[in-house]
Amino acid sequence: MSQNLPRARGVPLPTRARTPARTVSAGDRPALASDQPSPSTTRAGTTRLIGVDLARGLAVLGMFAAHVGPDPSDGGPVGFLMELARGRSSALFALLAGFSIVLITGRPEPRTGRAGRQAVVRVLIRAVILLALGTALTALDTSIDVILAYYALAFVVALPLYRLKAGALAFIAAATALVLPQDLFLVKVSLDQGSWGDTVIAHDPLSGLGDTDGVMDLLFTGAYPVLTWIPFLIAGMAVARLDLTRQVVRARLALTGAALAVLGYGGSWLALHLVPNAYAAVAAGSDGDAPGSAWWSDTVGDPTHLFHEWLLVAAPHSQTTPSILGNTGVALLVVAGCTIALDRLPRFRRVVAPVTAVGAMSLSAYALHIVAIWALGTDDMPDSSEPLVLAGFIVGVLALAFVWKRFFRRGPLEYLLYMITRPARLIR
Repeated sequence: MSQNLPRARGVPLPTRARTPARTVSAGDRPALASDQPSPSTTRAGTTRLIGVDLARGLAVLGMFAAHVGPDPSDGGPVGFLMELARGRSSALFALLAGFSIVLITGRPEPRTGRAGRQAVVRVLIRAVILLALGTALTALDTSIDVILAYYALAFVVALPLYRLKAGALAFIAAATALVLPQDLFLVKVSLDQGSWGDTVIAHDPLSGLGDTDGVMDLLFTGAYPVLTWIPFLIAGMAVARLDLTRQVVRARLALTGAALAVLGYGGSWLALHLVPNAYAAVAAGSDGDAPGSAWWSDTVGDPTHLFHEWLLVAAPHSQTTPSILGNTGVALLVVAGCTIALDRLPRFRRVVAPVTAVGAMSLSAYALHIVAIWALGTDDMPDSSEPLVLAGFIVGVLALAFVWKRFFRRGPLEYLLYMITRPARLIR
């Protein structure tokens, strides 16, 4: 029955008893109805995450191209595409690994209190699993430099920064990109002139696992030394702190990426041509076939000995400041491009759904392709078969991921990680 009767003058309406307010941390605060995002915000947030999955899927396919595709030195359009995949796809993968750290530990604001401690433990458990998985895949003795163990250590190194805001993270990423490559060069000179590295290796329990030098390999001497790959993860953490649902933020991200790419690759080109004897030193000291393209191309090879002019090179795996700046720029352009395309072109989402599915189960796809390389013996196949092998790998993983995601929310290894990290909920 409706209660619209007038009240007598001077008689106050009954009031609801008030309870004292209780202050809770963001990590402990329960979700309220008013906290739930609006439908438009939900759609925008979903587009953002799908865009990140699309970028991650492209990174995985790029690593396929680098591992089993034709050699870039073959030239032509295919050679150019293969060159684009060299190093830049793994840099994109590393940047998105940093994005994942923030997704786990809380965004847009970091989790605090009990929820924050649980998130930190989840990241640490993931790092242990990645180290074990990376070591196991390396033990298969393929020609691939497996990146997972390096990621595991990089997760641990970057984790203390998870509470920082985007600006602070971007500053640290830039500072490490400018400083750490020079530090790595000095460490390598020290290793070349002394025996302290052998002493560390001899006492390292990880040394010899998967035919590696353990911590020395992960930090300094391996294919993806944490000392020069940590800037990618920190940059990815900074991107994760941004509101990628806003057009202006995506536009600025794209402009930043373009500026970094020009600064890295263009700066290297200028330095190699303007610094006296720099080009000649790189040409003489490199085992590659095309030292003239050292400002962007992986075909320059590796230095046959240590020389300071190498620090001007921007080849994707050169571990130099120009290479980190250029590769980070490309990675930011890809992330911005994927999120913009999915936002502006709704039908585009269906077209790229298989690639997005690969990105959503990227760990499973990456590990599977290493196992396939080992099982099929693709390292011993003739060069003429490389285009067909690459096409088979790409078509196979796209089909498998697309079908899998129709029935399961997570990939097989992603589900395993989820289950193994569940005990983190017991942290108080």
